[in-house]
Amino acid sequence: MPSVIELGRRAQAASRRLAGAPTPAKNGALLTAADLLLERAGEIGAANAGDLEAAAAGGMAEGPLDRLRLTDSRLESMANGLRTVAALPDPVGEVLDGWRRPNGLEIVRTRVPLGVVAIIYENRPNVTSDAAGLCVKAGNAALLRGSSSALRSNIVVTQVLRDALVKHGLPDDAVILVEDTSYETATEVMQLTDYVDCLIPRGGPALIQSIRDNAKVPVIIDGDGNCHVYVDAAADLDQALKIVVNAKTQRPSVCNAAESLVVHTAVADAFVPRVADVLHAQGVELVGDAESQRRSPYIGVATDDDFGREYSDLKCSVAVVSDLEAAIAHVNHYGTGHTEAIVTRDLEAARRFTHEIDAAAVVVNASTRFTDGEEFGFGAEIGISTQKLHARGPMGLRELTTYKYIVWGEGQVRE
Repeated sequence: MPSVIELGRRAQAASRRLAGAPTPAKNGALLTAADLLLERAGEIGAANAGDLEAAAAGGMAEGPLDRLRLTDSRLESMANGLRTVAALPDPVGEVLDGWRRPNGLEIVRTRVPLGVVAIIYENRPNVTSDAAGLCVKAGNAALLRGSSSALRSNIVVTQVLRDALVKHGLPDDAVILVEDTSYETATEVMQLTDYVDCLIPRGGPALIQSIRDNAKVPVIIDGDGNCHVYVDAAADLDQALKIVVNAKTQRPSVCNAAESLVVHTAVADAFVPRVADVLHAQGVELVGDAESQRRSPYIGVATDDDFGREYSDLKCSVAVVSDLEAAIAHVNHYGTGHTEAIVTRDLEAARRFTHEIDAAAVVVNASTRFTDGEEFGFGAEIGISTQKLHARGPMGLRELTTYKYIVWGEGQVRE
């Protein structure tokens, strides 16, 4: 098995070839990869079944199992994501701005690839195609290190991508999977300063903490998603019920699912029992503060830790607050900077919430589930950044580029 240093060297060499690749070749490779994903669905499905069987035998919970599972519809979504990315404008070479100095120098700022983007991720084999597709379109090589639980699936999906690259004259090493899934190898990737230009982790708290402890390369954190829905005093309660139920139950294992419900006291008597009944009927375990507990028998006692937890499961915290200011304070205290939503018919309340909430995405009168690269029109995403530099929110093509200054002169020298 090649060493991590050797894989990094190969990825860097491929990135330098890919940086100047013509847009039609990149688009063609992505479209071919999309077709091959569906043509090889049987092979991918068999590999994924092996991963699921081993993970279930090892005691993996249903939430992580769901993230690991590749259904026909998810394969179709992966293929569609590649097609959508292929149809997007190529960011490489885009002129951001330019100006002429009094000494005659012409300065142009233009968009260029990052180089080698490493992605360390857990369970989700769809990330393999999403991340690689975005990297390739943005002119970057993707150095992928998935988890042992998804290794069979990741090997097959990676081979599909590599085959598609070769068919269009691009280097297959533009997409490389690190097949050694040991902890030590992950740490090596985090410290591959000579070859990795940017590292994006996608996983749980343990992975993120390991990145914080060990990484020496630049990192963009794809962090926790303790997402809130705040039901304001001026909310349409029918609309609020629909939004809360969708945000919590449509796919509870993902980072943009709602984990926390905050309700204004003015509507708590009407809304809390109603939403608790519906969520309980759908298998959601509810825990909350004293004010929410007294309004529904289905709400248990919440600890401080419960309010700050990303459950990734059918569980939700509930808090009743006295006013909008208290709601904003609660969300900013317990939130993780991912996605926060308000349901209200009060425009001023919506504006204040969007202005004062510290999060990558703030949603008004819609589900938190829309914070997603595909839903935002990015085709796919390489992650959702909860930090503020250099990217924030769903990361698409532009977030996988940087820029350079090109200076045109006519013999000028500095005096």
